[in-house]
Amino acid sequence: MANLDEKICIIGGGPAGLSAAMYLEKKGYKNYVIYEKLNKVGGKCYSPLIKVKHNGVEEEKSFETGAIMGAITYHAVSEMEEFGGYYHKGPDFKPGEPNMRREFRKTTGEVDHPFEPKVNFSFKKLSGLLKLKKQMKKLNKLMQTKYVGYDCYGHLGIAKGEYYGISKGVDGYCGATKENSFPNYIKGTNPNLKDLALPFAEFCKINGVEEVQRIWIAPFTSFGYGFFDEIPAALVMKYLDVTTALEFVNMKLWTWQDGTQQIYEHVNKKLMHPAILETEVVKVERPDGKVIVTVKGKDGKQKKEEFDKLIVTTPLDYFAKYADATKEEAELFSKIIHERYCDYIATFEEGKSPVISGYLVENMVPEKLGHAMVYYNRWQYLENDCPCTVYALANHTGTPDVDYDVVMKTMDEDMKKVGFPIKEKLYAQEVYYCPHVSSKDYADGWYDKLEALQGNKNTFYAGEIISFGDMEDTCAASKDLINRFF
Repeated sequence: MANLDEKICIIGGGPAGLSAAMYLEKKGYKNYVIYEKLNKVGGKCYSPLIKVKHNGVEEEKSFETGAIMGAITYHAVSEMEEFGGYYHKGPDFKPGEPNMRREFRKTTGEVDHPFEPKVNFSFKKLSGLLKLKKQMKKLNKLMQTKYVGYDCYGHLGIAKGEYYGISKGVDGYCGATKENSFPNYIKGTNPNLKDLALPFAEFCKINGVEEVQRIWIAPFTSFGYGFFDEIPAALVMKYLDVTTALEFVNMKLWTWQDGTQQIYEHVNKKLMHPAILETEVVKVERPDGKVIVTVKGKDGKQKKEEFDKLIVTTPLDYFAKYADATKEEAELFSKIIHERYCDYIATFEEGKSPVISGYLVENMVPEKLGHAMVYYNRWQYLENDCPCTVYALANHTGTPDVDYDVVMKTMDEDMKKVGFPIKEKLYAQEVYYCPHVSSKDYADGWYDKLEALQGNKNTFYAGEIISFGDMEDTCAASKDLINRFF
């Protein structure tokens, strides 16, 4: 029987840590502490306020540097919204709300229409689109039949041809029924699921659906999650399950008026014990069934505190640097790799800013590493006065990383070529993004090995690596963790 009086330490005040605390409260736990080293909650969901001037009026508007959108499949995020009392906009957007309009552009600046057969018509283009449509239908059917179980949160059992976890399905969508829709736990055996360990490009090839990568690439690679020749198919298809992918294609998406960060700010305010900010965990010791955590506050002073259990939601590959990691932990966590995702918010030369978000698909390949892949125009009504966020990837397996300063310069050059010369950068960053393991380590059962460590030394692991690096999968992984172990 659960001991609701246990003292629990949560490392990290991002989506994973705050959702873990919320789900603990829902189960009746009251004695927990969240330590966050930054001066804000929300992790990579950072939505700074920036002053903008339009038609002579100056105001502050939120801009995004991390998560941007959601969809009908964002079940755990919906639970966070309900708890915090802060809700999304869309998919039917009203004037003055941030929306997800977008276009495609060639790197020369010419607007492209790759999915509109009547624009720049040719029989070759029409044939290609018919082929794409056919393969999309084929993939949809394959995921519902050959790969049953692919769309539950997390990766447990996949390497063994099994699945179990919280269903990601939506009743009435893409074959989902009441029996396999959120929040039901589903479990089964399906040897075909082992294919999900393959790189996505190879997964598509063996299934004869190579063309679908044209659809999946924009919301995946440009959003900082890596390239299809290196990323296990499980990461792609669990994030962009067929329902979510179709919502993206049809632009039935969500945004948040004051930014995604406010989801977590509102949750934090409603928690019984809000995150303690500017407090870094510098040491973790776990002797004789105890958990002793040393933290350093913003005044630089350190203090030790004893807990019954520990939930780690921050990057596990950093855990061994401050904790008494076991040999098994150190070896397993050393296999984690991540993306180096760079972005900046910028203004443009007068009259030359984008008035709609745009994808530069030609730059979403390893050969164009460090080049701008997408720019996000958040506020339609600001027209040419709206700053935009520009994004690029700086690493790829087997290719030398691109230096941060080089990436920044290359992005500037790309935007100028497209016709949007940068005037001023208002905010710039490089972030630790999308932690994952290689296809080989995935197939070798990395996730099942991690599962075997859950609870060892009274320590539990949550965060992006458990399921996927978007906020929905991250929050759902915390829900699953709390449901199963607390």
